[in-house]
Amino acid sequence: MDLASLLQFLASGLTVGSTYGLAALGFTIIFNTTGIINFAQGEFVMLGGILAVVFMHWLDPGLPAAILLAVVATTLVGLLMERLTIRPVRNASAINLIIVTIGVSITIRGLVMLFWGKDTYVLPAFSGMAPIHLLGATIIPQSLWILGIAVVVLALLKGFFSRTIFGRAMLACSFEPRAARLVGISVERMVMASFMLSAFVGAVGGVILTPLTMTSYDVGVLLGMKGFAACILGGLGNPFGAAAGGLILGILEAFGAGLVSSAYKDAIAFVVILGILLWKPSGLFGVPDTERV
Repeated sequence: MDLASLLQFLASGLTVGSTYGLAALGFTIIFNTTGIINFAQGEFVMLGGILAVVFMHWLDPGLPAAILLAVVATTLVGLLMERLTIRPVRNASAINLIIVTIGVSITIRGLVMLFWGKDTYVLPAFSGMAPIHLLGATIIPQSLWILGIAVVVLALLKGFFSRTIFGRAMLACSFEPRAARLVGISVERMVMASFMLSAFVGAVGGVILTPLTMTSYDVGVLLGMKGFAACILGGLGNPFGAAAGGLILGILEAFGAGLVSSAYKDAIAFVVILGILLWKPSGLFGVPDTERV
């Protein structure tokens, strides 16, 4: 393999891997606060992209404003999901709550198909599509936007959880909800905030990816599954392991498609899930659970 091909596969892998990482972050944020897996996370990614297209064409406010409106609207969907579907059954078992998130995923997908059909939509690129040539490889400017925005979101989340009182309160709820209540933290408010933050992160992933890969009502299923695979790969419950897992998964996909066959590209995520669960269930960067008896 020559250097140009190596760089091309690496750039492609990092681009899609950044989006997988953002989806994985959404899974991790909700899991850390509630202990459940939100299988509607992929629909947040889909909504971010498709609502940006809708606002762009219906209101014509300009691309930045359309993106902002889409992210805000998707964040509100996350809030409504928690208030209308999770909070009323919050005392149910984890498996029942997971089934609820699957139902929400199907509902959102059905509503989007009902309102906007099965067509494929695309957003304009943030800074044009003229390729950048680097050592024989061709890089689309949107790829740089995806990588840069993913890094910024990750840095902001790190600062939020480590430096703000609200972020630390969310972490406290993830470690010990009962103790958090005893010190005056509203666990219900933290759970609602986790769904909003997860929807926000997913929407950002959707709007930055849509100019490159387009979107439709059903793209959230595969993106959600790959985000979940990235989450498992990096370590469920570890936000930055999840982001790293997304990048690793994206690179594995890119090299698998380039060196083997693109027909197996989507299967790689599921092979990764099976392999990690068999080899190291805690993930590459996760810490094995211990229980004192």
